[in-house]
Amino acid sequence: MPPHRITQDEVRDFGARFFAGDVAGLDRLLDVYDNAAIGEGYCCLPKSWYAENGHGFEEKNRLFLEHAVALLKEAAMGCLADGDTDPGDIDLIVTVSTTGIATPSLDARLMTELPFRRDVQRLPIFGLGCVGGVLGLARAAACARAAPGSRVLVLVVELCTLTFRGGDRSARNLVATALFRDGAAAVLLTDEGPGPAIASWGEYTWPDSLDIMGWDVADDGFGVVFSRSIPDLVRSNMRQVTEEFLSSQDLRLRDIDSFVCHPGGAKVLDALEAVFDLPAGGLEQSRSVLRDYGNMSAATVVFVLQRILRDRRAKRHLLTSLGPGFSAGFLLLQSA
Repeated sequence: MPPHRITQDEVRDFGARFFAGDVAGLDRLLDVYDNAAIGEGYCCLPKSWYAENGHGFEEKNRLFLEHAVALLKEAAMGCLADGDTDPGDIDLIVTVSTTGIATPSLDARLMTELPFRRDVQRLPIFGLGCVGGVLGLARAAACARAAPGSRVLVLVVELCTLTFRGGDRSARNLVATALFRDGAAAVLLTDEGPGPAIASWGEYTWPDSLDIMGWDVADDGFGVVFSRSIPDLVRSNMRQVTEEFLSSQDLRLRDIDSFVCHPGGAKVLDALEAVFDLPAGGLEQSRSVLRDYGNMSAATVVFVLQRILRDRRAKRHLLTSLGPGFSAGFLLLQSA
């Protein structure tokens, strides 16, 4: 996690001051901070930075590179230590991020910080948004399957708060402050080990849905685009595509022991619980990660997975997430 912890009450107070006089019906809209079901989260910069206007894309992207590499270094070192693996043992680095632009890519920059081999392969992935955690693992698994014996390090970092636009006094920007925070995660994939096996993966992109989620790029950086209709889209469309994916693996929803769902927001979790025939509040670990960290885009689902794997009773896990496209990603895990 980045160094600056911030409570939702502090973010609400910031929003009330920042958007005062600019957003119609502000008193009513401030309820979004309470309804987000977030208690706290982390930001890469202090609160004072976000209150300042005039931060352009150049400055934001420079800060993205600085803080993203630092967080990835910390996440990678912790993951490799847990897996008793040296950086020189890694054959492929898959790096997922959509909240900044890096050329040379983040993995190349990380190679100046950690002693990876000079011939390590690199696969940077940009543009998947919140679904990047699931589909990044899927791409890594496909590469690992194609090269038996290889060790793959999956890195995910999202600095969502850097996309805050000080000149944008819209309700959309207000909602973004209520939901999004920063974080990074790392996963080590090998042919064998104590963790669950990635059995299969899949995705589905709905037609005519490009305007549902993504970035609106301007001189002052990325502006978040997300439709208010997402919870309704989940309720009406997610079950069918999930069942189609499971059917391709000769499985049904009742065969899944645990659902590892990206917590895009409280209303999205409500919709997913209905779709998967779970009781209200049944996605307990997704809700706890949302409460403790907020929505960290692609990194969030890895936090949920870490918590769920602590309970060794569940054997078959289904990771799901939604992202720009508008797309759903699936990953099936099987524990021993």
